[in-house]
Amino acid sequence: METIKIRKISKLDIDQLKDIGKRCFSEAFSADNDEANMDEYLEREFSSEKLIIELSDKNSDFYFAEIKTKAIGYLKINFGLSQTEIKDSNAMEIERIYVLREYYGKNVGHLLYQEAIKKAKEKRLNYIWLGVWEKNPRAIRFYKKNDFVEFDKHIFKLGDDEQTDLMMKLQLK
Repeated sequence: METIKIRKISKLDIDQLKDIGKRCFSEAFSADNDEANMDEYLEREFSSEKLIIELSDKNSDFYFAEIKTKAIGYLKINFGLSQTEIKDSNAMEIERIYVLREYYGKNVGHLLYQEAIKKAKEKRLNYIWLGVWEKNPRAIRFYKKNDFVEFDKHIFKLGDDEQTDLMMKLQLK
């Protein structure tokens, strides 16, 4: 396997981010969800306008996992008031770690995860938290293996479908 590099995403990468975001989310969740709900979510969450706003947020960072210049996965992390729920200045949210299906099992998700841990430690944060769909056993196993523990649940809306996410936390200090 070729070398995988992690690179911070800029506004110049908007089209590539939009494409990989839609593709990864669709690959991961289309089989278990209504097509109309998926289409609505993908168009709203991965619109150029929304991604430009997110990329402009000084409290959010995006990173590509790349082979040469091809994005094969990405990470989105949030700090401070940009976190989606817990707005703790001593915490960081991993909002997204997504990998193209063809690269599952090739350490891509782990490399993105390590980048998130590195950023949290650089900022001397107390903990990292995230939400993971209760019907995503692969991701839940990954986070449990990496010492995340479940501490709550929240509702994630995919179109008109209310789904339950497990909220998980990793103590750093």
